Amino acid sequence: MCRECDELTRRDFLRGALVGGTALGMGLFDRSPLLAAGSNLKFSTWHPPMSREVRTVWTPMMEEVKKRSAGQLNYTLYAGGALGKGPEHFDIVSKGMSDLGYFTATWTAGRFPLTDVLSLAVWVNGKDIAADIGNAVYQRTLKDEFKNVKVLELNGCIQSFIWTKKPVAKMADLKGMKLRSPGGHQTNYIKSLGAEPIFMPLGDVYMAMETGTVDGIVTCPPLILAFKLYEVAKHATVLTFGCVSEGTVMNLNSWNNLPADQKTVIEQVCTNPFKVTGGLTSDDYEAIMKDIAKAGVKMIDLPKAEAELWYDKFRDVTRKWVADLEAKGLPARKAVAIMNEECEKRKINLVACPPEFKKI
Repeated sequence: MCRECDELTRRDFLRGALVGGTALGMGLFDRSPLLAAGSNLKFSTWHPPMSREVRTVWTPMMEEVKKRSAGQLNYTLYAGGALGKGPEHFDIVSKGMSDLGYFTATWTAGRFPLTDVLSLAVWVNGKDIAADIGNAVYQRTLKDEFKNVKVLELNGCIQSFIWTKKPVAKMADLKGMKLRSPGGHQTNYIKSLGAEPIFMPLGDVYMAMETGTVDGIVTCPPLILAFKLYEVAKHATVLTFGCVSEGTVMNLNSWNNLPADQKTVIEQVCTNPFKVTGGLTSDDYEAIMKDIAKAGVKMIDLPKAEAELWYDKFRDVTRKWVADLEAKGLPARKAVAIMNEECEKRKINLVACPPEFKKI
């Protein structure tokens, strides 16, 4: 199982600052009751306090909620895993420690099995697009996995690449390499290509690459900047590995306690917070990639024929995943077809979709 969140230690938290008005450390052991209508919303995320996610998405999102509610919905933002580690974030919200928050389904292996369809290898440059796709797939086939929360949005993040010390230009170059994996499908993709997936906190990857413990990492571009991995990973193989399935959810009691007009505000802002705030969108992706290139990372584009060899492996991973879930009585094949359909509507290529799975 992925431990993307484990890089966000209590030390990270104590170094951070609470966004929303109060010092972050003041909320470390906050266990106050759920909100009453018109009071303070607690939002929790595992993202570091000074990360691009907090600065350009979560803080602007909650400020927009406050603005559109005419100040009736204020907020306190708990960043850096202040209320718990990344894998705990769904329960942090569902059990009422926080009113709403951002969780990563991939980190709790087996708990949201069909939702892993969102993390199949696909080319998506912006989380605004990923949320549109994820929300549509949720409405059509994922609702049964989230009966105990109010789902505001789901997304499959943006594409991950391989970031390495040595250049990787063909599949054979990966033989014997140890690559840090975010978990889920990406772990099986790494195995299918002949490399070894390694799990470790993202905050440990920098030193692990310096010392040779790992040879590279599979992750999305924003995290390369967030953890300064461009200093040790000077090569990027530009081929989509997909990413993790995640999203924004709200505690059911908190949601039910809101009056209708405030529910409308929450849905208008949080159904696609990336589109509303402009953070981590397709436009922002271009800026992220330019920053990485300026840091001296060389991008390696695989020839189409070579890339197809890799994607054939990914499609085999999808076939096995579908077979395993179907054997448990879950409609995985239908979920893949729905995911592919929603991607095609938006001119997005779900490269991990086998041709025989493209129709429901």
